[in-house]
Amino acid sequence: MSAKKTFHPEELRYLRLLAKQYPTVQAASTEIINLQAILNLPKGTEHFISDIHGEYEAFLHMLNSCSGVVKEKLDDLFSTSLTRSERDQLATLIYYPKEKLALMRKEDIDLQEWYRITLHRLIEVCRLVSSKYTRSKVRKALPKEYAYIIDELLHTHYEETDKRDYYENIISTIIDIDQAPGFIKAVCDLIKRMAVDHLHIVGDIFDRGPRADIIMDSLLNYHSVDIQWGNHDILWMGAASGSRTLVATVLANSIHYNNLEVIETGYGISLRPLSIFANEVYKDCNVHRFAVKLTGPDAEQYSEKDKLLSARMHKAITVILFKLEGQKVIRRPEFGMMDRLLLDKVDYEHKCITIGDVTYPLEDCDFPTVDPADPYTLTPEEAQVIDQLTASFQRSEKLQRHIRFLYSKGGLYKIFNGNLLFHGCIPLAEDGTFLPFTIGGKKRAGRTFLDYAEKTARKAYYDKPGSPERQFGMDFLWWLWAGRNSPIFGRDRMTTFERRLIKDESSWTEPKNCYYTLYQDPEICQAILKEFGLEGPHCHIINGHVPVKAKKGESPIKGGGRLIVIDGGFCRAYQPTSGIAGYTLIYNSRNIRIVSHQPFAGRQEAIRFNHDIANDSLIFERMESRVKIAETDVGRQLQAQADDLRRLLEAYKSGAVTEDHLR
Repeated sequence: MSAKKTFHPEELRYLRLLAKQYPTVQAASTEIINLQAILNLPKGTEHFISDIHGEYEAFLHMLNSCSGVVKEKLDDLFSTSLTRSERDQLATLIYYPKEKLALMRKEDIDLQEWYRITLHRLIEVCRLVSSKYTRSKVRKALPKEYAYIIDELLHTHYEETDKRDYYENIISTIIDIDQAPGFIKAVCDLIKRMAVDHLHIVGDIFDRGPRADIIMDSLLNYHSVDIQWGNHDILWMGAASGSRTLVATVLANSIHYNNLEVIETGYGISLRPLSIFANEVYKDCNVHRFAVKLTGPDAEQYSEKDKLLSARMHKAITVILFKLEGQKVIRRPEFGMMDRLLLDKVDYEHKCITIGDVTYPLEDCDFPTVDPADPYTLTPEEAQVIDQLTASFQRSEKLQRHIRFLYSKGGLYKIFNGNLLFHGCIPLAEDGTFLPFTIGGKKRAGRTFLDYAEKTARKAYYDKPGSPERQFGMDFLWWLWAGRNSPIFGRDRMTTFERRLIKDESSWTEPKNCYYTLYQDPEICQAILKEFGLEGPHCHIINGHVPVKAKKGESPIKGGGRLIVIDGGFCRAYQPTSGIAGYTLIYNSRNIRIVSHQPFAGRQEAIRFNHDIANDSLIFERMESRVKIAETDVGRQLQAQADDLRRLLEAYKSGAVTEDHLR
């Protein structure tokens, strides 16, 4: 690089600040050498997971196994020296070290010898998965209590005769002083940490499954993660922000799917105010359309009294929800959802409703709290119940911690290493152009609208409580959840009212946005990518939200390979439709592959019998040459740092900045 003779005042100010960190020519030169070395390493492995929906056991197994990456490494190392059952046992140990060690201690084996052999094997695996990283990065990932020992074992070559005794002595000492279990766990955790460099969660952590809070706890502790908000995440974000409408929606969904453990046990939110209210007000009402879905082995444990109470609670909160949604639609005409005002269209005398040009008989119009002359006003008792519940959501410290994490690590979309990640869709018109929205007083479409939408979504949580900006933010979160062609909902309407009260299923249709047919066209996908500044042969859209019906032959790969849908039915409720139990995506330095998974038998089954999630891996794109860090987003940042340091060297050599050898 040719040196400039002069420096702009702004540049000099920056270089003098940089000189505080690198005060000498030697310090700056050393860092340049370090950065250039990093740029030439292979890119780290990225792991993509979508639509988890509270299925924490399957998710944690996927996280521990890195969607098959760990087992792949074991096969690379031991396919000719260990049997399949031995490799499976070693894999389970890496996934669940604490639990598997407890089982092994009960086995009739020479435990000391098993420790010795296992430690040798684990160090080999650890050496392999950490080989693409700098020694400095590996050191930073080491558990403090065993950092020195692991570092020594990783970088001592056992093949060298003079080092063999040293290596064996370390292993023997670990076993002799009863540190083997703790050391094994530390190495297993390091293997998982090194196997995946970065995790992407492409939306929908919450709802349907039992414990989204356990999933959130694991993400809080994950070393490198980003999240693209899904419609069900937005729902909980709004509830935690204080939106009564979204609190009612969360509760209606959770009661309907009999998924109250996450609310009561996970987040410590009491539903007593709702149960008392429902039992009093709806005790003589017809509630058959609000029966709760009971599935799985626990379904038989519920008495008829339990089922009746759940149905009453479901109906009570759903009526509150219909009222609150109506208030929002009336308050925000710019949302363009006046056709979703339905409570005022109920004909109580004839027990029917007219929607558009069609009149449907109602299965239930027994609404003791609805005033036909003023249907969207809450009774004082309803207002008290929803206010108490909303306050409980806002007081839940654990929920608030999780939602802050969602806001800090999340957004509506992410551009990362040439890929565009989002949960729902980029709303399109029939002609393939970006669908415009006039919300917030200005017409916006495409990326501009998503940027506006994300900024507005943040107002719901961060703006001053009680301010008009925060209220609009909370209303907008509801629009993102259920609004016409919202980018994370992607449908013309949400037919909750029709599904609960109308038997005729023709009224339940929720037409999808044109995006979901047009994304088969490679040119449309390329236009979307270009809108977000992405062009080139290895740029893709990575999408969740709509389960791929694999059992009907539907492919997750769309748009001539430009778009990959990775929602394949993680949630048990969707597996009969999809035929599988989810897709995940692995993008390493050599290829991109999509992995399809079969249902997970459960954590205990996996630990006891070494059962993994059965999967099939399809490489759908190979790189012409191994991708280096220099070609990634992080690499471009590191290159910019190196360029700045070269300018600092020029400034030192020209005398524009003075070295400080005393630092």
